[in-house]
Amino acid sequence: MSDDEREEKELDLTSPEVVTKYKSAAEIVNKALQLVVKECKPKTKIVDICEKGDAFIREQTGNMYKNAKRKIERGVAFPTCLSVNNTVCHFSPLASDTSELQEGDMVKIDMGCHIDGFIAVVAHTHVVQEGLVNDRKADVIAAANTAAEVALRLVRPGKKNKDVTDAIQKVAAAYDCKIVEGVLSHQLKQFVIDGNKVILSVSNPDTRVDDAEFEENEVYAVDIVASTGEGKPKLLDEKQTTIYKRAVDKNYHLKMKTSRFIFSEINQKFPILPFTARALEEKRARLGLVECVNHDLLQPYPVLHEKPGDYVAHIKFTVLLMPNGSDRITLHPLQKLQPTKTIDDPEIKGWLALGTKTKKKGGGKKKKGKKNEDDKADAEPMDASKTDAAAS
Repeated sequence: MSDDEREEKELDLTSPEVVTKYKSAAEIVNKALQLVVKECKPKTKIVDICEKGDAFIREQTGNMYKNAKRKIERGVAFPTCLSVNNTVCHFSPLASDTSELQEGDMVKIDMGCHIDGFIAVVAHTHVVQEGLVNDRKADVIAAANTAAEVALRLVRPGKKNKDVTDAIQKVAAAYDCKIVEGVLSHQLKQFVIDGNKVILSVSNPDTRVDDAEFEENEVYAVDIVASTGEGKPKLLDEKQTTIYKRAVDKNYHLKMKTSRFIFSEINQKFPILPFTARALEEKRARLGLVECVNHDLLQPYPVLHEKPGDYVAHIKFTVLLMPNGSDRITLHPLQKLQPTKTIDDPEIKGWLALGTKTKKKGGGKKKKGKKNEDDKADAEPMDASKTDAAAS
């Protein structure tokens, strides 16, 4: 087998090595999320928590593949973000920011890790409080979580992206919530966090995507954001944007020396995946990033907001479409929830009752106890849609 053939084969889930790298990245990001959730306490600076999340991922990935024959890139695939209450996404402030968490804040944690470009991303919603989460906070978390459970069952070979879009909107409506517009779930590939195959969160005339069918051995980041408001977020302040990604297909000769310095640093340190401006020299970065963005050399990830008083919940997971079924590799248990709504719709109940594993044809031997484990895993999500939802 030639090197080119080996390289091509390596990109696919048919390679056990690739699956291992995805799962190793997932294990690290799941642990990083666990750490960040524990840090979410009143009077804690948001930037400090973001830094701890990123530092954990860098440290853990740095300990892997040290003695590999070729250099294996690894580290943060998406910087840790903590978006609070009506802030929808991408809030990862600069070191100088003094924002703190408060008791009762609804925090959306978003982060990603990669090993050799094989990316595992996760987002989770946590309320800064002890005990049961109830009322509209519980409704919107349950809406996002139940929509994620339904999506997990519909992102499977043979199904289409439109099936998922329609289903998640129906789930959110059952909790009297809205799926937030403009959120895309992307196929993941090596070093590609925003692949061409996408799932639209909300169908509308302004946002169109190509129809696509899911196929075996693909990987997806399924991204669900629900709101108690209108689900039409706004950009309030461009200065809040701190996360960017190099637009690899764009080139331009920058005029300002500061911009050239920053762009050179970005190309060296973050040539492909998203990064935070915190990782750059702050004073230079503020000036240099503006010119880079104005000439489309960088793709910004803007901080978006719903209206004050609205609650927004975010659940994102990475799923491998394996030959034996869908394997969700990133997740974190929810707090105990007591929503005001229950799922009575038979179609939604039907989706939740679907298994995530493919039934094997023929009479192959089963590992002892395996069937019960699968049944348990498939039955568990039904609890998330009940009034006393407790994903603990």
